[in-house]
Amino acid sequence: MGHPYPIREIARQAGLSQATVDRVLNHRGGVRESTVREVHQAIRDLDRQRTQIRIGGRTFMIDIVMHAPARFSSAVRDALEAELPSLHPAVLRSRFHFRETCPPAELVGILDRIARRGSQGVILKAPDLPETTAAVSRLAAAGIPVVTLVTDLPGSARLAYVGIDNRAAGATAAYLLDQWLGDHPGHALVTISRGFFRGEEEREMGFRSALRSTRPGCELVEVTDSDGLDATQHDLVLAALEEDPEINAVYSIGGGNAASLEAFQAVGRDPAVFIAHDLDRDNTRLLSERRISAVLHHDLRQDMRRACLTVMRAHGALPEEGPQLPSPIQVVTPFNMPPGAVAEG
Repeated sequence: MGHPYPIREIARQAGLSQATVDRVLNHRGGVRESTVREVHQAIRDLDRQRTQIRIGGRTFMIDIVMHAPARFSSAVRDALEAELPSLHPAVLRSRFHFRETCPPAELVGILDRIARRGSQGVILKAPDLPETTAAVSRLAAAGIPVVTLVTDLPGSARLAYVGIDNRAAGATAAYLLDQWLGDHPGHALVTISRGFFRGEEEREMGFRSALRSTRPGCELVEVTDSDGLDATQHDLVLAALEEDPEINAVYSIGGGNAASLEAFQAVGRDPAVFIAHDLDRDNTRLLSERRISAVLHHDLRQDMRRACLTVMRAHGALPEEGPQLPSPIQVVTPFNMPPGAVAEG
């Protein structure tokens, strides 16, 4: 096995003689199998210690770039800051570039400025557009690793994606909606913040495909281009409800759920089922008030931790790791909210 250590260092770590270590490393025989294992374990121990030395005292400046409603960006900031102590002895400093609405040219401008200025890494939530993909390529060419969060850019030069399997999340929402509606007829409202976010598109595809097989008579009504902002969301949902009195279920992909519920109140109706995403402050409150049925949630703190570790690995500060699996999807109801979830008015 290859390693960078002198025989004397391995011998000191293993508590063996240099001659014994030399026999093991050069496969000369005459050494007990348990001693061979001790030598190999000593090398692994030195690997870990070398990683700790490499990482100790290093500072990583990362940029968090997000096109998302403030409620989600705030949740990302909180999650990152909560995880920073666990990343010691490394020190991570963050620059935040949050936009609720962001024309593609503005987003590309942010990414290009980061490429020119320099950064140890970018954690990115952005629409899947050709100009965004090109900007990610320029970051990669500048030696800046990019990790996509929540919604992916699979055709780009991004290093990794961190988040849930969005198509599976949509199928899960369809399953829950079908179970809870039972024999009640009606149409389902699907709300999307913007159609060019791949994650939202994949959730919608998973939802539509699963519901088509389990509830073929259920008509889907789509509301989009609200950016998940309450004022826009309210007007779009209100118009949909006034046009279709059969809507009695909601799968909210893009957020703005308080505004959607206000629109239902304005027409004197309540949804029989309301499935949302992310346990942010709004959804925590709405769930505790039993105004929404369930939230499809993932541990954002663990996602941010994984994103940071991926950036650190890209700089050789940590050992390489195998392929990352999607984050687990949690179905949260009023009865199993995580201990840290506190409803705020």
